Amino acid sequence: MSYDEIINWLLEGDVAIQYQTWRDLLSQNRPDLQARIAHEGWGAALLACRQPNGHWGRGFYQVKWISSHYSLLDLKNLGIAPRIPEILDTLDLIVTHETAKDGGINPSRSIEQSDVCVNGMFLNYASYFGMEESKLNSAVDFILSQRMADGGFNCRFNRPGARHSSLHSTLSVAEGITEYEKNGYAYRLAELKKAEETSRDFMLLHQLFLSDRTGEIINGKFLVPYYPSRWMYDIFRALDYCQQVGMPMDDRLIPAIKMVQHKRKKDGRWLLPAKHPGLTHFDMEKAGEPSRWNTLRCLRILKHFKQL
Repeated sequence: MSYDEIINWLLEGDVAIQYQTWRDLLSQNRPDLQARIAHEGWGAALLACRQPNGHWGRGFYQVKWISSHYSLLDLKNLGIAPRIPEILDTLDLIVTHETAKDGGINPSRSIEQSDVCVNGMFLNYASYFGMEESKLNSAVDFILSQRMADGGFNCRFNRPGARHSSLHSTLSVAEGITEYEKNGYAYRLAELKKAEETSRDFMLLHQLFLSDRTGEIINGKFLVPYYPSRWMYDIFRALDYCQQVGMPMDDRLIPAIKMVQHKRKKDGRWLLPAKHPGLTHFDMEKAGEPSRWNTLRCLRILKHFKQL
């Protein structure tokens, strides 16, 4: 397929795909398409799964992947128009009932320590949907308290054993800080920006997927374009974050970019090779088939880094 044919194929997809294709590949803002996401396709289907009690699934974090937490993350990643009253109501429920003694958002009733990865994702979608700043302060305080000496984050830092940051947690927090700043929040912003900077340095130290000690691949799953990504790290999600924040080309990104190019099929598209197991509201795409999500994500990565 030619590039124009691939673009046309993307524009035949869900309205969320159409909106992001226009925005990211054709450089045209289409608020008319964004407004439709809440009323048709995947966006409308996800909103329809919200229950009368204000939650999705069985509450904030149960059951994966149909809980409020992951449903809100999915809606944010669709690019749905923010400031939806029902979503803000759900966010209020989360802050009211899930804030732990350490200040973090914590769905567990048996583990006292909050999880920084969960809090990074919470900051991501709560900032996107325009939650009142004062209601985010506690989560911000907790996130900053979890920054490790190597510049990144690890959800086990506040539990015995973690001495090295985790790419999973570090990327989730970096994404959350990006969205926080993008939406005009100011509380402890300078400290958050510094934490995001050192988080990027931590990811670059590993060339996004290689051990800084041995040079070997840290985890083979880091090279698989799962979508939705959920809380799991991979180089496709990491590079998409890099292009989103306007990161310039860096030699340490080249191995990961080459991996993205290597995964491209002869017809110019990318497949969805697998999905993270777990209960879902519905499947946006089928594993083993050409993926509009992955093709869109990879094309905007290659466009940003001038590798098309």
